[in-house]
Amino acid sequence: MTHSLGPVILDLEGTRLTTDERQLLMRPEVGGVILFGRNVETARQVRELCDAIRRLRPELLLAIDQEGGRVQRLRQGVTRLPAMGRIGREFAVAPEVTLRLCRDAGWLLGMEMAACGLDVTFAPVLDVDVGLSSVISDRSFGTDPDAVAAMGHAFVTGLHEAGMAAVGKHFPGHGGVAADSHHEIPVDDRPFSELKRWDLVPFATLASQLDAIMPAHVVYSDFDVRPAGFSAVWLGMLRESLGFKGTLFSDDLGMAGAGVAGGPRERARAALEAGCDAVLVCNDRQAALEVLDACAGRRFKPASRLRYGRARPELDTLEALSRWRRVHARLEAMAGH
Repeated sequence: MTHSLGPVILDLEGTRLTTDERQLLMRPEVGGVILFGRNVETARQVRELCDAIRRLRPELLLAIDQEGGRVQRLRQGVTRLPAMGRIGREFAVAPEVTLRLCRDAGWLLGMEMAACGLDVTFAPVLDVDVGLSSVISDRSFGTDPDAVAAMGHAFVTGLHEAGMAAVGKHFPGHGGVAADSHHEIPVDDRPFSELKRWDLVPFATLASQLDAIMPAHVVYSDFDVRPAGFSAVWLGMLRESLGFKGTLFSDDLGMAGAGVAGGPRERARAALEAGCDAVLVCNDRQAALEVLDACAGRRFKPASRLRYGRARPELDTLEALSRWRRVHARLEAMAGH
């Protein structure tokens, strides 16, 4: 029997569930778990951790940030992925080859994360790199909006071939600010017309294909005084003008960029009331407890759309797939340079 889920996505302390965490995950406000580097040792250990969580509550959504390059929580027992910007550098000279590689990379990532027991990896990054943001930089496919959209589309297609949901981030684009929203509240003062012509292109292009989107903790002052993740104007535009029908995750409410909304309770309420379906609360257990209390009675309705719905591949059998062997070798070689 599948139970309804709450809207709160939590993190864990280590590589095994503690007694307190077992109790915490049974709270009805919890809708999922996100894993960080401190939670992972090997691919097999991650599968065991995910299996342990599912024995408690099989309906929880299990997620990770596994993009490639410097944002790759799990490194042992899976393919070492290059930064997407490394792949994107090939687009100008060999677009068709690069698009095939993006599709293959999405497929491989989806297969490996599914084999590890996960439902969602928060990828792809659809921010356009304009040379200002060190936090985005080579996490982006590149500097040209249409090229980012094309490579993003190929990557999403690959994820879907593996049976995994695609989560585009960070709407409407984090690449045009130098400040890091983990540590401060970035403000992008560019006119909306420029954002529409540049940063919004990948999201507008892929809105109908993405299963979920994560908005940025960035203020776009020409459009709204609130960060996008707390803005009913931005999220309403995403739904109404761009026709996005998928799930909206807040970015981590513990980030400094979320501080404009107030304390943990206020941040969660602001994100949900603006239009987010689920909120992430990471690296602060007391804040998570406050958010759980604030979210009593709320439900995370679209969660079932994001669950991995196929029979999961086994880690030991991936190497038997010729596509996996070919793509694994290519990506590992790129990651080493």
